[in-house]
Amino acid sequence: MKRGAQPTPVALDEVDLTDLDRFRDNLGWGQFDTLRREDPVHWHPEPAPNGGFWALTRHADIRAASRDADAHRSLPTDDPRQTAVRALIAREFRPHRLRQNYGAFLRELTKNVVCAALTEPEFDFVQRISADFPIQVLSRLLDVPKEVTRQLVAWSNAAVGITEHLPCRSPTTQDVIAYGRALRNARRRGDGKDLVSILVNRVPADGVPLTEREFDSYFLRLLKAGNETTQHALSNSMLGLIEQPGQLRLLRDNPDLLRTGVEELLRWASPVYHVRRTAPRDVQVAGRLIRAGDEVVMWFASGNRDADVFTDPYRIDVTRPKVDHLAFGRGSPQVCLGKALARLEIRLMYEELLPRLDSVELASEVTRVRSNLVNGITTLLVKVRSR
Repeated sequence: MKRGAQPTPVALDEVDLTDLDRFRDNLGWGQFDTLRREDPVHWHPEPAPNGGFWALTRHADIRAASRDADAHRSLPTDDPRQTAVRALIAREFRPHRLRQNYGAFLRELTKNVVCAALTEPEFDFVQRISADFPIQVLSRLLDVPKEVTRQLVAWSNAAVGITEHLPCRSPTTQDVIAYGRALRNARRRGDGKDLVSILVNRVPADGVPLTEREFDSYFLRLLKAGNETTQHALSNSMLGLIEQPGQLRLLRDNPDLLRTGVEELLRWASPVYHVRRTAPRDVQVAGRLIRAGDEVVMWFASGNRDADVFTDPYRIDVTRPKVDHLAFGRGSPQVCLGKALARLEIRLMYEELLPRLDSVELASEVTRVRSNLVNGITTLLVKVRSR
């Protein structure tokens, strides 16, 4: 489906949100449109051993469910322990802290990444920019040597779909956990300011030190929060700007629009398709009874295309006055930890990149991640002419 165009309609009885090939082929949007219109709180069967889930696809229902921490929980360690542990590093991701601690580094890194990519008239945007840039930032946040950066990229790419809700037996997860533990052991009782040192040497507000399991979980989460959201948001938004060149020119010629326009790019890119939770008690959603123990999937990407909230939702409009998007699970206790970092990285990248582009176009077919969890692009070959 070309960006800006309406998706192909899908009959309700043909909707299958577990068919990963449809998402690889960018065909999920027509299913979302059908569900929002005909069955916004939809019981969706699943192959064994899973028992099915409720699919929430309207913006209002997703927003309400995200805010209700008691009705929909994703972790057995939700409040208050989850809040206490999360607060250890959440402070480091606040906008003013990021600007204070990493602002100059981020600006210089952005310039270097852009300049290196634009030395070639044709390159893979994913490889040279949207994957490379955030992982270098993450390396700085974790204070790991440059030679480890490539390994972080490989782990992150292999980690699509991996949950931080342990145990997880995949080889990638175990490799990441082993590396995280080695960093933890090396920095224990040190005075480092990096995120690993903070997790190791500071005690949450409830006075209980992190368990090994909690450390492992948060190290996995940092790998995702510091890289995945930014990578997929950059790739998808760049594709959208290429296919809707009027918006690219508008941002290029009016860079101040990026301060608010980045929210529209995030809405449109929707880097995370959904979050899945379990209802610990009976709850009514839009007149449907969801019982305790039922699985509930909130399709953030669908909410970001809800025409009741966003006029002409399949079109990028960087002048849109109010962009109440759900790209980070807005209102949720499990809202994306790296949201402020992602916003800053995306804005800086386009501030540096767009003024240097005289033209940009696709050089080949786009290939996508085969996933209904992350809305990711694996290959985005572009031809550019620099100014």
